[in-house]
Amino acid sequence: MSAGDGKPPLIVHIVHHFDTGGMENGMVNLFNALPTARFRHAVICLTQYSSFRERITAQHVDFYALHKSPGHHFAWVPQLWKLLRCLRPDIVHTRNLSALEAQFIAAAAGIRRTIHGEHGRDVFDLHGLNRRYTLLRRAVQPLVSRYIAVSQDLARWLRETVRVPTRKITQIYNGVDCTLFHPVAGAQHAALPEGFAGADCIVFGSVGRMAEVKDYPTLTRAFIQLIHNHPEAASRARLVIVGEGVSRHVCAGLLQDAGLSQLAWLPGERHDIPALLRSIDVFVLPSLNEGISNTLLEAQASGLPVIATRVGGNVELVEDGVNGTLVAPADVEKMAQALLSYIGADERIREQGRQARLRVSAAFSISAMAAAYAQVYEQVLDRAAIDGHPPR
Repeated sequence: MSAGDGKPPLIVHIVHHFDTGGMENGMVNLFNALPTARFRHAVICLTQYSSFRERITAQHVDFYALHKSPGHHFAWVPQLWKLLRCLRPDIVHTRNLSALEAQFIAAAAGIRRTIHGEHGRDVFDLHGLNRRYTLLRRAVQPLVSRYIAVSQDLARWLRETVRVPTRKITQIYNGVDCTLFHPVAGAQHAALPEGFAGADCIVFGSVGRMAEVKDYPTLTRAFIQLIHNHPEAASRARLVIVGEGVSRHVCAGLLQDAGLSQLAWLPGERHDIPALLRSIDVFVLPSLNEGISNTLLEAQASGLPVIATRVGGNVELVEDGVNGTLVAPADVEKMAQALLSYIGADERIREQGRQARLRVSAAFSISAMAAAYAQVYEQVLDRAAIDGHPPR
């Protein structure tokens, strides 16, 4: 409990921004699953937040935006310090490199109970080896009470590259709502545009931010190569990429130049993801790097086999030949071959989709994720008390 006021401990989560994305989706799931009697939450966005926060339905969570400008501007630093002094959180929980410097401000504000989460790396530092960022992470390390990594790959990197002691690292997989995301029984392709995909079509689909690190142009080029090398596939193969970002217009341009726009659907951001996943046949994740992809888990919960790149946490979710196919990143040829292998392979699609659903249902529940986070929060609170740290 918070000192003196009888309220549950307040956890302040600091992120760069809060918008449509895997990390944010995981936070929404966490807020909706953690008991309100045990913890209170607030979110500080160094830049801004969107209506995505309205998906938090189980409790009230205050949001604050500091409107940090791009570049090396530091007006946000005193703003954050004042806000932390006002909120007086029991724990500060930062996420990813873009919010890491907030750990220094939390320390200056007198906060001694802190957590830092690693959810994945962006295109500017795919493998977490940038020297300047490594030095920053090592400088912050003594201030962080506990690290949470969403994959074994990220936990290993924290130990070996950032040199975080093993005792300070907890690995927690993202959870997925297996009730909301489930296989379809009956009509296929129901949520796609009318006439886009017939009953005998194989729809390859992906959902996510169309950012550079997701590498959707490689998927698009692979689909184009599939059709050019196997013209007969044009009668059955379809491509769906749902999401918004810098790569959307690139992918649309590639399809138009190839004369294949009619075989693809790129609708931008949508809010009917469960229905859309139930309307595709094979999920494809072409990322250059991943932590643990929420949409990959959602696709598996929906009973879909997955073609994914052999990077980051993908190899912890996709077992090649059992519940999907792994390919090298940025390899158009191998991706095209993987797409081809599912055309006319209805039984393979069914069996790999069944295996995907079974594994996710058994190992990646939201309740298990929430329980693991709650345990870390309570351990950090207890550790601070044992060490004699002041609550703030």
